[in-house]
Amino acid sequence: MNLRPLSRADLSLYQRIYTDPQMWTELGGVPELDLPTKLERDVASMEADRHWVLVIVTEEGTAAGTVSLWSHDWNGETIEEIGWMVLPEHQRRGLASVAVAEVLRRADETARWRVLHAFPATTNAPSNALCRRHGFLLRDPIDYSYRERTLRVNHWVRDRLGR
Repeated sequence: MNLRPLSRADLSLYQRIYTDPQMWTELGGVPELDLPTKLERDVASMEADRHWVLVIVTEEGTAAGTVSLWSHDWNGETIEEIGWMVLPEHQRRGLASVAVAEVLRRADETARWRVLHAFPATTNAPSNALCRRHGFLLRDPIDYSYRERTLRVNHWVRDRLGR
């Protein structure tokens, strides 16, 4: 497995990720998005080094999903969040865990995103296990507003300095 930056050639991957109902079950359903515009915005943000969207590539060279780090406003402050999406046919193979470990290593190496937050659904056992495995500490289950919906999520936090 390796990670590479998202590119304008990844529209088919975005179409798979953002239109597969199975991948959006825990996130309130498939979002209605202009995918070419979203891809362009995400690539531009990557090129400006505002956030990272890295494509998870299998040993066979297949794009299997993404792992991302980004900043956004939440509860009146700017926080940094991590998230991942792995296509259903590539799940349960450890790709997400290897990808999360690698992106955290890269973030630590560049001294970016000291404190990272993750918000997997309380019912998403694999994603919650990833958080635990990779040094995130569970704060609380919370109600989280996402795309004009309220989701019940676990709020995980990882501070690379251990504070």
